[in-house]
Amino acid sequence: MAENQRVHPAIDIEAPPTAPLVPNGTSASKKGSPVRNHPPLPQTIPTIQAIPAKKRNCCCKCVCWTIGLLVLLLIIIAATAGILYKVFQPKLPNYSVNSLKISDLRLNFDMTLYAKFDVKITANNPNKKIGIYYKKGGKLSVWSTKTKLCEGSLPNFYQGHQNKTVLNIALTGQTQYGNTLMTALQEQQRTGRIPLDLKVHAPVAIKLGKLKLRKVKVTGGCLLVVDSLTTNNLISIKASNCKFRLKL
Repeated sequence: MAENQRVHPAIDIEAPPTAPLVPNGTSASKKGSPVRNHPPLPQTIPTIQAIPAKKRNCCCKCVCWTIGLLVLLLIIIAATAGILYKVFQPKLPNYSVNSLKISDLRLNFDMTLYAKFDVKITANNPNKKIGIYYKKGGKLSVWSTKTKLCEGSLPNFYQGHQNKTVLNIALTGQTQYGNTLMTALQEQQRTGRIPLDLKVHAPVAIKLGKLKLRKVKVTGGCLLVVDSLTTNNLISIKASNCKFRLKL
């Protein structure tokens, strides 16, 4: 029995602890000298600062108030426009060609085409409560196959409610490559049907009662078919199709 008992070394509890062969934080090199390991750099974690609830509520209130004011403004504008439309019932002015006379149409020595037309048109304001101021810069022109033959200025005047005004306008112009254009016009004249495009560009100001609005533009024109282009004679207008629109 005594032989089977193991003898354990006695441990001195009061003895001081032995130092490790390699200090903490170092590692032994092959030559036996300790190699110091640098401590890992601390990782910075971005901190997210929470927005105070009071400040967040103020921002939400500002956004809501802004959206509410914009919606209210749009409603007021739409309601005002609807009331004005119902009260004044605006209609576009329209124009019709009464007569067309060619005073001159000839080829020059430099092969340019000179044209002088006299056009009588009627400007009609169909509105019962709206007046129209015709401003400076209005133009009336005659075109053939996308080439401008001549042009004239519209007069400045005020047109009252439900008024029709007859305008006599002289148009002049000089076109390059007139020989080609004159040949095409002569061929069309043989058929007795010559298409012309009369274009209107009129800057106007609208008067609603005593309120004068800002300037807008009336644009459009009339597609005409005439029988001839003989000079010093009234031209017969066989067909006329006029369309106009308002441009802000």
